[in-house]
Order: sequence, then structure tokens, then C-alpha cells
Amino acid sequence: MSLNSAFLEVENLTKHFGGLTAVNNVSFRIEKGQVIGLIGPNGAGKTTLLRLITGVLRADSGKVRFKGKDITHAKPWNIVNQGIAGTFQVTRPFRRMPIIANVMVACLSPRAMKRGEWVKTIEARALDALEFVGISDLAREPASCLSHGDLRRLEIARAIATDPEMLLLDEPFSGLNPAETDLLAKSIRRLHKGGRFGRLHSEGPTMIIIEHKLAELMRIVDRVIVLDFGELIADGKPEEIVKNERVIEACIGKRELTGCS
Repeated sequence: MSLNSAFLEVENLTKHFGGLTAVNNVSFRIEKGQVIGLIGPNGAGKTTLLRLITGVLRADSGKVRFKGKDITHAKPWNIVNQGIAGTFQVTRPFRRMPIIANVMVACLSPRAMKRGEWVKTIEARALDALEFVGISDLAREPASCLSHGDLRRLEIARAIATDPEMLLLDEPFSGLNPAETDLLAKSIRRLHKGGRFGRLHSEGPTMIIIEHKLAELMRIVDRVIVLDFGELIADGKPEEIVKNERVIEACIGKRELTGCS
């Protein structure tokens, strides 16, 4: 990685769906170790932006660079093996397979296999990931038995099983009750501080988190990026963003941000 390059660089990224511009000329830089909140009203382009970064969607124009390398048109599995993993709103587990087997699949990625020499078995590594998100007691059950909230946690377990350097989470608290939300928030904070289940690194992954539960989000992130109609309208510390008039107007049109997602 060049001394002048950021950990992740998004430059003039644009994506159209027919006549709709979902992401419009978006640019920002993220330094290693940051936790970024990505917020904005429904339809602002947040999920599309994450899908562009992870290679699930292809940009119409612009660039994405990770550790100085252009990954704009890389395949999703290549991006995972370079160190970026993500979860999305629609979970797609292997429903007939045991929950632990779902995570073991992620453990078989080239990146995880290369960086996972510390563990005795793939099964043990998968169980560690499930324990980290709090559903190890369900490891032998089929994924089809999971509640919506637990499916979200399974997705995070699968993502962290690839040993990512950057983790992108799309509404991780969706479907969780307050107790589950608090547990997962603590796990995310612990993961970022380096208390990751893999125990390979002294620091956790850099993160981008989309979340509509702003009270929980603001306790985790150290910077917030705001999108509206596909455009970046604000970028700053949480305490600055909650006072930003343009953000307030874009999100809910009044002086509170509790409804901004």
C-alpha cells in the first residue's frame, strides 16, 4: 500500500439502474482501523454502495481502491480473498445444512485457509465464529430453524470466518430485540478492538456499518458518511452529523435523527 493511499478509496463512483441514479459521483477515503457509519433515508444508495465495493454490482464509472489496488471490476470472491467481507439485508444461508457447516464453507476460502494455521480444525474455527456472535449453542441445528435475528448473526459469523481486514455490515441489528442488539454491539466493538476470534492480529477490521438504529450505531462509529438520492451530503464525526441541518432535512425533516436509516 502506497504511503499516500488510504486503506479504502472510493473515487467518483456512479451506478445507474435504467433512468435511476442510485450512486452519483461518490468519493471518500477511509483509513485503516476506522469504523464508519453509513446513513441516509431509504433509497439513498447505501446498500448499492456496499455492493459496488464488494463487487456484487459493477460500477458504471469511478474507482474503488483497497490498500492501493484497483478492485473496481474484481469478482466478489477475489475481493473477499483480498480482505473485504460483507453482510447484506437479504440473508441467503444453506438452509438444509447445519449452522456450523454454513460457517465452515466460509472457512474454506483461500484467504481463511492461508491465514488460519493457528486452528486445529475448520470445525473449531467455525465454532469460534459462532460463539463470537452468540449462537454457538445452535451450531448443529439446520439453518432453516433460525429466526430472522439469528440469521443476521449467522451472516456476520460467515463474514468474519474469512478473516477480513475490512468488514461491511448492512443493518446488522435488524430484527434483533434490545438484549440481542446490545450483545451484538458489544461483539462488534470487541471485534474492532482486536478481540477477534481468530486471535491473529492485534487490531480488528476496519468497518463500514449501515444501520437505522442510530443510538446503537453512534456508540460504535467514529465517523459518519451520509447519502441522499445517491449523493454524499455529509461526512464527519457523529456529534457533527447529528447537528447538520442538511442531514436532518434529508433524513426526516425535523430536528432529530432517530428516523434516519
